[in-house]
Amino acid sequence: MSKTTPEQNKALVLEAFDALFNKRDYAAAERYWSDRYIQHSAHIAPGRDGLFDLVRTVPDTLRYENHLILAEGDYVIAHGRFSGNGRPAAWVAADVVRIEDGKLAEHWDVLQDEATQAQSLSGLPMFGDHFPD
Repeated sequence: MSKTTPEQNKALVLEAFDALFNKRDYAAAERYWSDRYIQHSAHIAPGRDGLFDLVRTVPDTLRYENHLILAEGDYVIAHGRFSGNGRPAAWVAADVVRIEDGKLAEHWDVLQDEATQAQSLSGLPMFGDHFPD
């Protein structure tokens, strides 16, 4: 049974993402990510250290911006944008996080390069209400 509410879990994920991706505060991030963290992403090495090491290799311009966050029980899904990642396009991500004992314990993601208006067959942006510059 969960010891935290879905609202608490959503706030935890947003605080954790801000600490790691926007502020690059690794000491704070250690308080959010479990030392037993399980990483399911194919492009990230195992564990909390794998994630932190990846963030250390990307430009300091990396920023996470959340658009939508949902939670049920111990699971949170965050739909967001990772911009300034050193790639030609920002990543639009759906990050699925499992919370355990008040920390991020497990993670899966689905990433896609953000489409420009010229690339979008639907004519709609992938993130928010406008296309990237």
